[in-house]
Amino acid sequence: MYIIIGILAFGLLIALHELGHFIAAKACGVKVNEYSIGMGPALWKRQYGETLYALRALPIGGYCAMEGEDGAEEGGEADPRAFFNRPWWQKAVILVAGPAMNFLIGVLIVGVIYSSAQAFVTNEVVETVDGFLYAENGIEAGDKIWSIDGHRIYSSSDFSIYMQRAGQTVDMVVVRDGEKILLQDYGLKPAQYADGFRYGVTFGTAEATPPVKLQYTLYTSVNFVRSVWMGLTDLVTGAVGLKDMSGAVGIMGIINETGREAEEQTNSKAAALEQVFYLIALIAVNLAVMNLLPIPALDGGRLLFVFLNAIAMLLFRRQIDPKYEGWVHAAGMVALLGLTAVIMISDVMKYVR
Repeated sequence: MYIIIGILAFGLLIALHELGHFIAAKACGVKVNEYSIGMGPALWKRQYGETLYALRALPIGGYCAMEGEDGAEEGGEADPRAFFNRPWWQKAVILVAGPAMNFLIGVLIVGVIYSSAQAFVTNEVVETVDGFLYAENGIEAGDKIWSIDGHRIYSSSDFSIYMQRAGQTVDMVVVRDGEKILLQDYGLKPAQYADGFRYGVTFGTAEATPPVKLQYTLYTSVNFVRSVWMGLTDLVTGAVGLKDMSGAVGIMGIINETGREAEEQTNSKAAALEQVFYLIALIAVNLAVMNLLPIPALDGGRLLFVFLNAIAMLLFRRQIDPKYEGWVHAAGMVALLGLTAVIMISDVMKYVR
């Protein structure tokens, strides 16, 4: 069941991504030839005005086919409504609208999940344990952990994540009596206390009033974005390798495992579905951020060329030859498809082993 939910959700996220492009294109007066939900053979299609709307057999995405989106040779120099011929800022709006839709969906899912919350764990230290080893010139009860090594801390989970990623010491900023205090080169580490092995601090909670629910929905969404950057940083620095990456197959496996484990632990399908949809929200925000990276063939790569063309028009009164941009995006697409294939094979081999 959870795999089916994951497949449908993944396809819906891509379809909604394309819906973002579609709405923005229509708003900017760009001619949209087709908007399709799903891929493959058409189960239903209908022409309304200039746009063909279609529902296709495979629930694995969708597309928004705009006139002239791949260059002047497709749209034609004479068609003012072709994507290629629109002002640079309209192109930028259309390209950003897809990732923005994914981000919005992620935020909405988190908001729905948090709508039934009773309380949230905050970033305020309400007490330290007896015999706290790092009390001298360190954390005190009543402190709010503001940041760790420059990373903003919103809750106890943020505290744990960034402490685990830290080196031997951290630069921690706490808010004490309304004043920010820097604990420079603070050597806080987990230690064995009477009540267990931990950092030795206990965080408070905040009642889940509607404003607090909204606040923590936004905090969680920001943390989703930060998780993408942490993953990319780990990949670039070599902290993780290609074998640690997951594609569509791996993600479906993670969704299924998350749902099954949550159901076993709580004996509740509702709780399991909540965990699954939390993961889907994370995937939605991941799609938004990854699509905005300046990688050829992705929205971010196309957006980069929009800005480069705007600069070229300003300086040289001409745009970059569309065929060169097309070559770059084609090469990027081949590379992305190759990487996708490698990751998919790796995912399959993990399950085979």
